[in-house]
Amino acid sequence: MSWTTPADLSAQVQRLWDRGELLRATVSDAMQWPLRLSLKGPSAADLSNRFEAVREWVRAIAETPLVRIEWREWHHRVQGMQQLPAAVWLDTLQEALALIGKTRQAQRFVSLWQQTAAAQPALLAWLSRRPLQALELAERWERLLAVVAWLKAHPRPGVYLRQVDAPGVDSKFIEAHRGDLTELLDLALPPEAIVHDATGVAQFTRRFGLLDKPVRIRFRLLDPSLPSLPGCPSSPQNLPDITLDAASFAALALPARRIFITENEINFLAFPPVANAIVIFGAGYGWEALARAAWLHRCELHYWGDIDTHGFAILDQLRGFFPHAESFLMDRETLLAHRPHWGEERDPARHDLARLTPEESAVYDDLRYDRHQPRLRLEQERVGFGWLCDRLACIPSGTMMAPPSCS
Repeated sequence: MSWTTPADLSAQVQRLWDRGELLRATVSDAMQWPLRLSLKGPSAADLSNRFEAVREWVRAIAETPLVRIEWREWHHRVQGMQQLPAAVWLDTLQEALALIGKTRQAQRFVSLWQQTAAAQPALLAWLSRRPLQALELAERWERLLAVVAWLKAHPRPGVYLRQVDAPGVDSKFIEAHRGDLTELLDLALPPEAIVHDATGVAQFTRRFGLLDKPVRIRFRLLDPSLPSLPGCPSSPQNLPDITLDAASFAALALPARRIFITENEINFLAFPPVANAIVIFGAGYGWEALARAAWLHRCELHYWGDIDTHGFAILDQLRGFFPHAESFLMDRETLLAHRPHWGEERDPARHDLARLTPEESAVYDDLRYDRHQPRLRLEQERVGFGWLCDRLACIPSGTMMAPPSCS
């Protein structure tokens, strides 16, 4: 039986709510009233063959609260004159809201609308576009408006989030609502206060002229003859482990000729001494901070990552900033020599990588096409230390300052 039930009538109204149409109707003339609901009833054959079921259906529809029923008379040759619902109407928005139990939420939305109209009328367009999202934010809306007001009064302030002095707002609140605030600020701020190519929540601070937490770069000197920090003695047995913000690192201009980058902290700490070299604790896919150091572009760069698909993807990303970077210990010989230490990559990459050398591409293809085993991975810390030392000694024009453990 496909006759419309009272639950179907409520579901039609609920769909209007779910699309935001009923909430928009509370503050505009977006809908026309009365509203006719879809109704499918019994046929003439049903009156003859299922008369009792028809009577129950008529009673259920007639008892549906808040709706107005338009009746029609049906002259049936067996049952005689019958009255059946021909149409169901909701005469007012208030009745529609009450039917699905949304009266209080609608009143809350009207309050949000009035509050916004008084404080930040430019945001009414957002409320109209996202009324249900606005309701979800109702408890935080006053604080969101406070952030918008503060940044309107202090466009591109050049301060940290902690320094935004809006009533009831802290830095964690702003960080948690960067997505919503981006949409609101895009409407409220003048175009010149926005860096439009800074997109996504990760670039919220740059988009609106706030300071971001500085990126930290950690590195070790691998040659004691390289200049170190004042009061930081350097020897082959005590090579400094230094962390600087990206701007200070970029200003170093160390007279190093070779730079090694590794993604594993133990490899970073245990990396043996090498003449005219430093080792950097890698930054994964975030190479922008390193690229700011102009002196790195004049050095030989050696990237040591995991031999898996994501390791080669990171190498490919690195070459977008340093085209001359070379891979280190990411070759087929190293992979095959460490077969007992093979592991499994959780979610391999499968896309093409345009910046790999032919040799690297061949290893990458072996991995992404499962030619050795499914989802093969050799983590960099599984590579033998002796193997590392032997390869360091073979780097062209390289001079390794071999410690006892590498001899």
